[in-house]
Amino acid sequence: MTFKEIQELIKLVNKTDLAELKVKEENFELTLRTKHFSTKSAVLPAAAMPTVVQAPAVIEKSAPAPAPAAPAAAAEEKPVSTADNLLEIRSPIVGTFYRSSAPDKPPYVKVGDSVEVGSVVCIVEAMKLFNEIESEISGKIVQVMVEDASPVEYDQVLYLVEPA
Repeated sequence: MTFKEIQELIKLVNKTDLAELKVKEENFELTLRTKHFSTKSAVLPAAAMPTVVQAPAVIEKSAPAPAPAAPAAAAEEKPVSTADNLLEIRSPIVGTFYRSSAPDKPPYVKVGDSVEVGSVVCIVEAMKLFNEIESEISGKIVQVMVEDASPVEYDQVLYLVEPA
């Protein structure tokens, strides 16, 4: 499966009510879980499972998935509860989180900065591609949840935002 196919699959799954999708090929395995996923999710019988048509994949080498990143211990400011009506900016892909475009550049956003819909908040590197992550919400950055240059998982919270 190519990176572009994975991105398109993620977009399609986000538009559905699926809780989990697993795709397996020879040397490749992909599991997508959405906000609807829980360990108590009912398992569908095999006859009710949707069929997945798989495109042939060219996989040179299967690399182990990065370990899940813990929330940043050195995150800016004190920990904030999501019960405070805060919104989350989440990672749309698995990769490495970078707060700035280069080590010598300032971060895209920091605690206290205002963000608008469409403004770039960070970069997530995946498979040697640097993907600018844009905010889908407007508000003020309250907390950075991930350390710079740390691995992030799909749908992991990157920032907490106080809505505008």
